[in-house]
Amino acid sequence: MAENTEDQGTKTEDPTPRKLKKAREKGDVPNSREAGTMMMILALLILTVFLMPQVVTPLTGVLSRVFETAGTVQIGEGRAGLQDIGLVTGLLSRGVVIVLAPVMGLFLLAAIAGALLQGEIVVAAERIKPKWSKLSPIAGFKRLVSPDALVEFVKSVAKVLIVGAVGVWLAFKAVTGIWQSEGFLPEAIAPYFQHYITLLLAVAAVMAVVIALADTIYKRLHWIAKQRMSVKDVRDEIKEQEGDPLIKAKRMETRRKRSRQRMAAAIPEATVILTNPTHYAVALKYEQGEDEAPICTAKGADLMAAQIRKLAHEAGVPVIENRPLARALFEVAEVDAPIPLEHWQAAAEIIRFVFDLRQNIRRAPPAGSSVRED
Repeated sequence: MAENTEDQGTKTEDPTPRKLKKAREKGDVPNSREAGTMMMILALLILTVFLMPQVVTPLTGVLSRVFETAGTVQIGEGRAGLQDIGLVTGLLSRGVVIVLAPVMGLFLLAAIAGALLQGEIVVAAERIKPKWSKLSPIAGFKRLVSPDALVEFVKSVAKVLIVGAVGVWLAFKAVTGIWQSEGFLPEAIAPYFQHYITLLLAVAAVMAVVIALADTIYKRLHWIAKQRMSVKDVRDEIKEQEGDPLIKAKRMETRRKRSRQRMAAAIPEATVILTNPTHYAVALKYEQGEDEAPICTAKGADLMAAQIRKLAHEAGVPVIENRPLARALFEVAEVDAPIPLEHWQAAAEIIRFVFDLRQNIRRAPPAGSSVRED
């Protein structure tokens, strides 16, 4: 018990949505039995007020036929005796169906409504699996002396005392009214007792609504408190979702390595490298008759830009310094995609200059550009 209290003391963080979702998947949801009890009592109240008059009349007719034929029934051997027994059995069965069919249907709807009032209906295989801990006498004793058991005991005692007191008072009034009345007709007995039963159920229904509301709020808060997490739990969940930092770092390093490998393969195929002059580097490729526009094959900043320039010099790819164009393309160009239309003209002038260099045509570079030799 002390260990459990100490463990709860370390759980200072609110449960995450993921923790609550996993609890629901295991069937661990806030569930108030009082909500179901409330719906059952309300169903009984509806049955008494609205359905009982509809049931009493046909049931009275069935019982009247049973009593009318009681004197003529021959219970003995032979076909006549069997027919008489079948007649009585059929009449009684019909009476049972008349009474039970609406009652069972209403109770079924009440049970479903009680579950829906508390949220979604969860069916989890985890709750069906047998657990040996439930058979342990020690675990059973702990459940009996737990705070939850104390709350349930207090609720049960309160319900018995209140409903019992009201029931005794109404029963006393009902019996006293019968004895004090003169000429009380038998057919008036059912409506008379229906009145007092309705009063008793109305009091029970009001009490059930109050208790169910309080119990639902209590169960919800208690469930949230039970799902609270320690700082370590939160960190472990973040690691589980996003991955361990060490593994994440290795993945990032792997991605960077693959990026460098792609860049090392792309730079020698580039037509020209645009720089700014040290911060940015953008590799452009253009093949006459194949590409409609220059394609950005690689780009980088700072150390990556230096690596691009180094690979370009090793591969003999011209490096042209054009600060405005290099900066603009670094911001807007996508790797392995044509550059935006508004930069075609400036890039075309530089690419034309590079083609002239390949043909040993010496001329000045475009305005704002210079050839880098380092």
